[in-house]
Amino acid sequence: MHQPLISILTPFRNSSYFITPYLESIIKQTYPNWELIIVDDHSTDDSHNIVASYAQGEDRIKLLKNQGKGIIDALKLALNNSSGQYITRMDSDDLMAPKKLELMIHDLKTHGKGHVALGLVNYFCEEELGEGYQNYEEWLNRLTKSGSNYTEIYKECVIPSPCWMVSRDDLLACGGFNNDIYPEDYDLAFRFYKQGLKCIPSNHILHYWRDYSYRTSRTDDHYATNHFLKLKIHYFLELDRDADRPLVLWGAGFKGKFCAKLLKKNKVPFIWICNNPKKIGKHIYKLKLHAISALSHLQQPQVIIAVSNKKSQKRITSILENHQLTKAKDYFFFC
Repeated sequence: MHQPLISILTPFRNSSYFITPYLESIIKQTYPNWELIIVDDHSTDDSHNIVASYAQGEDRIKLLKNQGKGIIDALKLALNNSSGQYITRMDSDDLMAPKKLELMIHDLKTHGKGHVALGLVNYFCEEELGEGYQNYEEWLNRLTKSGSNYTEIYKECVIPSPCWMVSRDDLLACGGFNNDIYPEDYDLAFRFYKQGLKCIPSNHILHYWRDYSYRTSRTDDHYATNHFLKLKIHYFLELDRDADRPLVLWGAGFKGKFCAKLLKKNKVPFIWICNNPKKIGKHIYKLKLHAISALSHLQQPQVIIAVSNKKSQKRITSILENHQLTKAKDYFFFC
């Protein structure tokens, strides 16, 4: 029986401490017809030599050197040198579950083009795993189990960068890795959403996600909060904003203020509300802050919520639903 080729794309830089178990987890996959296109992004440690030694004994591993700089350039190079009918991405410090490729390609062959295969993720750490990552894992897996990832796409990245698989044609239709926009994984998730790729539900832990203090997402400025907010506002205005309806921004903390500046920069009119009595009636960026009661005077508003506190989010949800507003259609959590 013909087994389609899966191309696994991996950029790496100075991954010598983690790269051997990463490679072993790929070699031990139950699905055999894969190629690993692994790109060295200017490593200065021994990781290139480690990968080269594996590539000598395993012709499915293709080692390249990044002529550009950074993850996006490395991913472009990897995709351009791949041959697979199906494409997935992997990080050089993580681990694949043994049946990851087998189960993901089964889902894609079952559902066909226009879908993205996903899997549950499990964070692990040599030290104690932080509460934030535990919460993110729980939240992400809850969405993936039902395939409802896009319903909270403005909150966080709903498609984990090293745990998706799509057909080559679908990835190219989304623009591949041609967008020079960071965070690149979140941008790609938005383009999957824009293209209408449906998320296939999964109940299998397929990816083991390593956390450590110096991982790129923790240390690189490309993954700072302001870049995430810029991306969220950009795609919200393009994909979900209904200009015929009033727009409300709820929250006047750091993220609320940053969103307000972005909306103002884009010349998007909005009503700014909060529940802080010290701020209500004040002006920030020459914009007046209103009480929550302002919602009652608006006809079918769209609401951006930039409030991080979980208890406050539950209360806000209750208020908005009492106004007959629906999540992911009328109101959108941005944190």
